[in-house]
Amino acid sequence: MKEVLMSAVLLGFSAGFAPGPLMSLVISQSLQHGAREGAKTALVPLVTDIPVIILSLLLTTQLSQMKPFLGLISFAGCAFVLYLAWGNFRAPHVTVNGAPTEARSWQKGIITNFLSPNPWLFWFTVGAATLIKANAVGWLAAVLFLVVFYVLLCGTKTLLAVVAGRLRAFLEGRAYRLVLRLLGVSLVLLALLLLRDGLRYMGL
Repeated sequence: MKEVLMSAVLLGFSAGFAPGPLMSLVISQSLQHGAREGAKTALVPLVTDIPVIILSLLLTTQLSQMKPFLGLISFAGCAFVLYLAWGNFRAPHVTVNGAPTEARSWQKGIITNFLSPNPWLFWFTVGAATLIKANAVGWLAAVLFLVVFYVLLCGTKTLLAVVAGRLRAFLEGRAYRLVLRLLGVSLVLLALLLLRDGLRYMGL
């Protein structure tokens, strides 16, 4: 249970802080239309991720009896998490200009996040594997993983929406990049756990 909770915390915070299409839209909506519109955009994953989670679980569950397959999924998850960590270490600047002129936060957020490769890559690699592992501990562990992950994912983006409306310098300053790098270190540790799981599934 502790490992499930740790994974949910690390992945939730990382996904919440990491720059990307949805983050850019959250910030631009906040700057142009206020923190409320940015917060609406931040909650979009609660809607767009549902079909992604279902599809990833259906595929992974069908093949879950094949331990080599789970090993490959764990290796893929390890690679994806390392990719996220590398993005954090690079600490790119967040672009806060060029925002849309109309709000329509829900519509734009849904389109942006559903067409972004990040949710699909996450759930078809580390997300589905971690959720199945949590379910092996118990259904409560699986629910806990989802709740903690999405509370932190959406909560962090909502917080940044407020920050974008009041403290724009934070998003372009050293403090934000320092947070990203600390999360990058945590992601490397999580990638090592996924690598360990992959080796176990492969019987190595």
